[in-house]
Amino acid sequence: MPASAYSLRATVVDSLLTTRPPDVPLRVVLRNTGAVILPLAIGIASGHPGIGLGISAGALDTMFSDQPGPYRQRLLRLLLASFAAGLASLLGFLIGDQLVPILLATAAFGFCGGLLVVFGTDMTRVGMTSMILLVVTAATPRPLPEALGAAGLIFAGGLLLTLFSIAAWPLQRYRPERHALAEVYRGLAALARQQAHDDADVPALTDAMTTLQHTLLGRHHARGRAMEAFGVLLELAERIRLELTAMAELRAHASIHAMFRGDAARVLAAVADALEAGEPPQQAEHALQTLQASENALLGNGGTADGLATHIHALSGQLAAAVRNANWAGSRGELRAAAAETPLPAALRSSSARATLRANLTPHSVAFRHAVRSAVTLSATLYVSRQLGLPHGYWLPMTAAIVLRPDFSATFNFGLLRVVGTVLGLVLTSFLLHITPNDAWVHLALMAVLCMGFRYLATAHYGVAVAALTGTVVILLSFEGVNSTDAVMDRVINTALGSGLALLAYVLWPTWERGRARAALSDMLDAYADYLHALARPERRDGRREARTAARTARSNALASLDRMRAEPATPPALLELASALFANGNRLARTAMTLEALIDDHHNLPEPAEMCIFVDNAASALHEIAGALRTQCTPERLPDLRALQRTYTALLNMTEDRQAADLLTRISDRLVDNVNTLAHITGRSRSKSAATV
Repeated sequence: MPASAYSLRATVVDSLLTTRPPDVPLRVVLRNTGAVILPLAIGIASGHPGIGLGISAGALDTMFSDQPGPYRQRLLRLLLASFAAGLASLLGFLIGDQLVPILLATAAFGFCGGLLVVFGTDMTRVGMTSMILLVVTAATPRPLPEALGAAGLIFAGGLLLTLFSIAAWPLQRYRPERHALAEVYRGLAALARQQAHDDADVPALTDAMTTLQHTLLGRHHARGRAMEAFGVLLELAERIRLELTAMAELRAHASIHAMFRGDAARVLAAVADALEAGEPPQQAEHALQTLQASENALLGNGGTADGLATHIHALSGQLAAAVRNANWAGSRGELRAAAAETPLPAALRSSSARATLRANLTPHSVAFRHAVRSAVTLSATLYVSRQLGLPHGYWLPMTAAIVLRPDFSATFNFGLLRVVGTVLGLVLTSFLLHITPNDAWVHLALMAVLCMGFRYLATAHYGVAVAALTGTVVILLSFEGVNSTDAVMDRVINTALGSGLALLAYVLWPTWERGRARAALSDMLDAYADYLHALARPERRDGRREARTAARTARSNALASLDRMRAEPATPPALLELASALFANGNRLARTAMTLEALIDDHHNLPEPAEMCIFVDNAASALHEIAGALRTQCTPERLPDLRALQRTYTALLNMTEDRQAADLLTRISDRLVDNVNTLAHITGRSRSKSAATV
């Protein structure tokens, strides 16, 4: 699909055919499936299938809250999901037969569940689970004693899944942290294999770095001596990325550059393997010896590599430290590290949940608009299903709760795949049940296979996963006496109606990304400017780390905004062109800034430091001006003459004795001026098209 046009046909085809590699570990698939299947199996074997059914349903509903992260964080998230599931099901059982109270309850749960998007994907799942259980249990109202018992079983199912999820905590306390580190070091190995950066700038590595920050330093991170080694490995990962970026940007001595990047990639990949397995990094030590031998042979006797030598020496030292700390992180005894745990960057520190919610209680907030849409849609679909007396009508509001997302493209994709997956699932399950023996244990085994398929494929292809989930639910309900072949068409109709109404709700009160893209890109440029300001104060190393992390987060947000805008209909081509150009050139500026930071760290006595700080500060101020002009859709006018400042700075550098550092600073300052001026030109050029981009 061309970048400048939206095609409904192409969007449908992409949604149906696009797949991603599954990223759910087999152990997670097995433990989640076990939490769903085992209670039902025990219930059938003991003659109490109803009890097993309730616990299995609770485990199935909270399954997707079992996500990677520190055990403390996982425990809290799963307990919250279990409590929300129990509370929602209790209300559904108690007031499901009272139209006005249940409509008020769906509105409240819809609004609160929708507002949880401000706290991220994991909390969004908790809100969605509560909405689903509320409308599903409302279809079978019960008196108080029975309602308490049934809701208790659903809550117990969530607790069982929680127990399965954290069972390895005492035995493998730091596995989530090690896996997050391994993911980052694999990304660094991929970056090292690149001889030059492309505009994508390894987005998977960027996301992995942000995830690692949250895992190691978030509010629920683990504590202990091992965390010191993990903290050192985190800081080393940041430094290694800077050095690799600086080496690529220099474009010097291609043969030496390629050799050392290949050696570094092998060391980093071996470190990742050692962290993943929790074993001593013996392979990494051998790879490091090869790298150090090459370093000594080429650079040990005063050899030069056109400015690369400084970065190669720094990279070699950082890789040696990474191997050393990987050995500590993987030992079975008491782990030691040379440095204390790195402080949590300000950009990632947890803020008050109350303040976050209060800030989003405005119609201008995407989360607020999504919460209102969720409340109205959930109540409206429940009302329609009741008024029309639709058989199995709870599938209508349940589908709406699952499909409705904060953005158009996700709502459309999930709706389309939900309908297709439901049809496939019902047809597939009916066929499988027809050809297999009518035996409870055979059906249970088939349910286990479908449940594993759903959990494993959910992130790979949602439509296929929904087909497996539909089969799982149909077989689960068959143990309660619901005929699996009955009302197949009713379920399909309810699913299609729910998806359509969710999309209609979005269209009636949309939050189009084209109205927010400028703000996201402006925030990215402001974050880059803050990063430059931090580089102009070399003595504040912690400030540089915080600014770099904030810039990475802003870049990820801008990329997500750009992707959503591409998937929306009627996006003005001029705006899409502007956003793409700003994002690509912003990446180039970020790499220049990272090269400068690596140079600052590798040279303790840079020539003309005061003049360098003045020049970089002016570049940062110019970038802030560009960001402001982009936000207000005007031409950046109060820009300093960076080219003149760069010429003056270069003249001073030409008089210094450290020619190698002076040449590097001359190249970096020239690229920085070009980066900033290009961004200013792109922003100014867009002003004449601004009327078409509102």
